Amino acid sequence: MFIKALRVGLGQLIIFIDFLTRPRPLKRSPEAQAKVDQAAAGLALYQFHACPFCVKTRRNLRQLNVPVALRDAKNNEEHRQALLTQGGTIKVPCLRIEENGQTTWMYESKVIIAYLQDRFAAA
Repeated sequence: MFIKALRVGLGQLIIFIDFLTRPRPLKRSPEAQAKVDQAAAGLALYQFHACPFCVKTRRNLRQLNVPVALRDAKNNEEHRQALLTQGGTIKVPCLRIEENGQTTWMYESKVIIAYLQDRFAAA
């Protein structure tokens, strides 16, 4: 019981600190931002709200100004089941990439952030 309360408290602290220190979104021309928005249409991030690795990934998304659908795999049974059956495991963060009729499930915050940097930092 104590451990659960501690974990919930730390999660809320992480969310609060993230709120206070949130990075500013990258400024692009309207045309460039429209291209990024279109490229991000096939992306979805499966995450737990208070997970530190998910917070790190969301901060990078905000910094790059990439609008990605956020899917709560902790409290939404449909998203949790999709993560398990289609992605293979309930592990977050997980970026679902849908391109050219192919679906890729990318795990690990460092790998996801590197992918986002490569794809959207120069856009």
